[in-house]
Amino acid sequence: MARKIIHLINGGLRNIGGLNLKEIKFSENVAKIDTSGIRKIFEAAGSDAINLGLGQPDFDTPEHIKAAAIKAINEGFTGYTIGSGIPELREALSLKFKEENGFSVSPQEIIVTSGASEALAIALATLLNPGDEVLISNPGFVSYNALTEILNGRAVSVPLAEDLTMKPEAVLEKITPKTRAIVLNSPSNPTGAVSSRADIKALAEIAEDHNITILSDEVYEYFIYEGEHVSPASYSDNVITVNATSKSYAMTGWRLGYVAARAEYIGQMLKVHQYIQACANSVAQKAAYAAVTGPKDSVNAMKEEFRKRRDVLVKGLNELGMECTLPKGAFYAFPKVSDSAEVASKLISNGVIVVPGTAFGSEGDGYIRISYAASMKDIEKALNIMEKVL
Repeated sequence: MARKIIHLINGGLRNIGGLNLKEIKFSENVAKIDTSGIRKIFEAAGSDAINLGLGQPDFDTPEHIKAAAIKAINEGFTGYTIGSGIPELREALSLKFKEENGFSVSPQEIIVTSGASEALAIALATLLNPGDEVLISNPGFVSYNALTEILNGRAVSVPLAEDLTMKPEAVLEKITPKTRAIVLNSPSNPTGAVSSRADIKALAEIAEDHNITILSDEVYEYFIYEGEHVSPASYSDNVITVNATSKSYAMTGWRLGYVAARAEYIGQMLKVHQYIQACANSVAQKAAYAAVTGPKDSVNAMKEEFRKRRDVLVKGLNELGMECTLPKGAFYAFPKVSDSAEVASKLISNGVIVVPGTAFGSEGDGYIRISYAASMKDIEKALNIMEKVL
């Protein structure tokens, strides 16, 4: 099973059911990308395995959020909504950005989307013409490269610094006349790194100087253990901010995200959103309103539990001889290993699911990603297995 999973990551499925589809003309952009290595592991893993490969909080959605959704269903709030999202949710998000993120957008400068994934897609669709370049951290989250290539853009890798963050000087080296966007993800998936305020400010200045847009993915903003969360939109208007309720409120399956930017951006993104989605899930929007305006007790409790798990995991990894920088945010550790595929395969064979670093880009070779969005019991059990097999 382990070898099969790693093979799926590295090679993908070539034949399905023995059918010969050679004569079908598929999109070259789609054909040249592979399916997500994370999803392959998730869907192929056995039910009895310890899953440290999935970026999903192992907490239930808070009760007041579920109650709001149930109320919406019982009241028949199950039809289409305004394309950009229900007004009260966008008003609440506008206030959230002002109070928590240090920048102002009106409710009309926000679109509620079907998860952060849709927000990323409509943002890139709005920005890119064929051949336009997007600067993306390597390693970085799997969607950024794939979406760029699907949309006829060119993903340009920016290697990370020793602290696993994207540095302004590294970005400057990659800028060309075709550069249209920089994708920034802090706290980061897969590394758990948090960019400094100085670096965020410098990147915002670079975006303004070169008339480039920063696409800022901030879905892990509440899970920071050292450092601070800084939104680049607090320094520049050349920013599209993407976020979601998925991680913060344990709502991954609700598929509720949102995007904020100046009206010029939003006007173009709204056109794409209307044609591919029409509107986000009506019931999930009511639930998201309850999440954004309600108590943050559950968020704080998750954060403190993740911190405890992080400390146990990183201490255990280092004691096993795996060099692992202490992640400052999100819920991922990114330890160095001798061979990503070999180590991941050994662990999967012994019932511990991790993701080889190569799933996140060429520079991820020599790392594995471990999610500590799993119980402390599972983390400790996984460390014991690692000690025996590595």
